[in-house]
Amino acid sequence: MFEIIKCRMQKPDNSSEGGESWMPKKKHFRESEEWKKKKARIIAKIRTMGRLNLALLLSRMPTIEKLPDRVLLHIFSYLPTQQILRVGKVCRKWTKIANNPALWRSVSFRPNYGGLQVTNIDHFLHIITDRLTELTNCELATDLITPNVLHEIANRCPRLSDLTLDFSTAMQLHDFTDLQSFPSRLRSLTICLSENIFLEGFLRKVYTFISSVEVLRVIGTYEKVEDEEEEVYETVNFHKLKQYLPNLRVVNLWGVPFVTDEHVDSLSSNCARLECLCVNYCAKVRGTCLKLVLQRCKHLKSLFLAHTQLDDKTIENIDWEKTKIEELDIRGTELSTEAIISILTRLHHIRLLDASWLENFTDPVIDAWMQAGTLSTLQYINLDTCDSLTENALSEMVIRHGHQFLGLILGGHHKLLEYFWMNMISKLKNINVLVMGIAEDCCPKVTAKIHIDQFIDCIAQNCSKLTRLEIRWDDETLRFSDKSSKFIDVLRMKCLKLHSVVLSDGQYYELVRSNFERADRMSVVRTTEMCKTGLLHCSRYYNQLVFN
Repeated sequence: MFEIIKCRMQKPDNSSEGGESWMPKKKHFRESEEWKKKKARIIAKIRTMGRLNLALLLSRMPTIEKLPDRVLLHIFSYLPTQQILRVGKVCRKWTKIANNPALWRSVSFRPNYGGLQVTNIDHFLHIITDRLTELTNCELATDLITPNVLHEIANRCPRLSDLTLDFSTAMQLHDFTDLQSFPSRLRSLTICLSENIFLEGFLRKVYTFISSVEVLRVIGTYEKVEDEEEEVYETVNFHKLKQYLPNLRVVNLWGVPFVTDEHVDSLSSNCARLECLCVNYCAKVRGTCLKLVLQRCKHLKSLFLAHTQLDDKTIENIDWEKTKIEELDIRGTELSTEAIISILTRLHHIRLLDASWLENFTDPVIDAWMQAGTLSTLQYINLDTCDSLTENALSEMVIRHGHQFLGLILGGHHKLLEYFWMNMISKLKNINVLVMGIAEDCCPKVTAKIHIDQFIDCIAQNCSKLTRLEIRWDDETLRFSDKSSKFIDVLRMKCLKLHSVVLSDGQYYELVRSNFERADRMSVVRTTEMCKTGLLHCSRYYNQLVFN
């Protein structure tokens, strides 16, 4: 072995002599062209297999494209009509689903109120035939209230039950001479009036089709003529209209400037089944019709008389103890203390009272009300800005009846500060709606500081059923710190049903809003400039009264 190694060491190097027998050094196999090609093929196969595995994985994953049509239809049913039109542009499958008549059961064609705008009447007539065959609720703007449109809706939409006809922007009506058909199975009819467009010519054509209507809403022009000294025209003949509406249960005459007691009396004379009457903002109503209305309509349970010109003597002469009134709205009226006492002490079934902005709602009213025992059935009460009430009278009422209250609005009282609320909140175990504080632009100005963290903690510990909360004090009145977020956390976790918190705009509002947004509750916190908490939604006839 040693000899072999020695011979190899002594072997001459031919390359050093002339260089002619020089041999190139053998390359490593990884540097060969064959290996590079093979390596490229292997990498390509690996990538291909990766794509196949990824595609296989994605095909097995549940995506929205794999959902059945019925599931997508159910998802789309939660979208407003504007969004349904947009998702219908995604693909052919979604277009087919978006055109399903089941998604077009409630549609508004009033662009001024967030509805769809129609620019082509012929295309709209085609849409009625194609998509609106299951329509149940429809709102039409002035330019769409034509004989052709009403004819198509009557023939193509047999399930239509709620119809809104908005004439509020009309300058001139269409010619309805050829109108031969109109929806005849309506349960609810809403008519938005114009200031000077008379509807008798139109209504004369539809009288025979509306006998099935149970809910009538006539929306007036109160907001337009409130500050104007203009002549008011009687654009609807209620004396004739009542002959064709024998089945009315709910009547809402909101802000109709020409409505008087005579109109209300005439309308109720043919409505033995009437359960709810609303004449809010009808400034010419004085209440002289109410005695006859209550005698005729034995089932009347809700009476809304906000901002009417009620006469004290007339109201006192009504036999309230013989009625079944459960909901009463007398806010903004000028009733005397004696008239208010006369009403409340004789209503044995009252569950909702809105008496806000009543200057004559004083301590004797509450005292007489509690002594009569008729306050024991009350669940919702609004005493917003009743400045004549004292802290002692309100404290006595809450202590004795706080356990039965589901809604309590005591905003606008500059006397009700930290001491009152810290003692009273513990009495409101079942409260759902709570409003406190006074707005910054109200007088007199609150000078004391409010420790809001104590309020929030007390509400969280005692009011687990709370759904709506409004605190009107501004940042100058509230005292809070960086640690306030912890108390807001407690409120958010304790009051799980809370879906509306209304606060005065400022730093505390931003703090509360950011806290709820971190918990993915985006639409809970609002400002007092954009939202106001009331009790109308607590009415049993809220869905029938609401419009727009």
